[in-house]
Amino acid sequence: IGNKDATDEQVIAAAKLANVDEFAKKLPDGWHTNIGENGCELSGGERQRISIARAFLKNAPIILLDEATASLDVENETLIQTALSRLIADKTVLVIAHRMRTVAGADKIVVLSDGTVAEEGSPKDLEEKNGVYAHMVKLQTESQNWKLA
Repeated sequence: IGNKDATDEQVIAAAKLANVDEFAKKLPDGWHTNIGENGCELSGGERQRISIARAFLKNAPIILLDEATASLDVENETLIQTALSRLIADKTVLVIAHRMRTVAGADKIVVLSDGTVAEEGSPKDLEEKNGVYAHMVKLQTESQNWKLA
C-alpha cells in the first residue's frame, strides 16, 4: 500500500503531511521503531494517520474514507481532519460517516436511511430541507454539550 518505490524523503514528507512525525519522534527508536506484533503499539488515531500517510504516497485520484474519524478522541480527530484536508485536495472523495462534522465541507451528501436514499444535496440545502440530515446535525450539536450531573 502506498508506493513501494518511495524514497525515505518521500515517506517522511508524506508522514509529516499526515501528522505522523508528531508521534514518530517520540517512539523508542524514532522512525526506525518496530511497530505492531513484537513491537511498539500505536493508538487508533496514530494508526489512522499512518494510513493517511500511505494514501499520500499512493496519490490516487479517488479516495474512499470509511468512518475515518470514528472512535477517535478530539485531539486525534482534529489532527486527522487536518491531514485529510491536505490529502483530498483536487481528488474525488467518497466519505462514509456518522459524524456530521466529518461531511460538513462536502460538495454533495447522500443520506441513507433504512438502506435507501432519504435525501441528497449540499450541506446547506439539506439543512434548509429540515429532513433527516438536519435532524442528525441538530442531535449531534446538542449532544456535544452533555455533561454528567
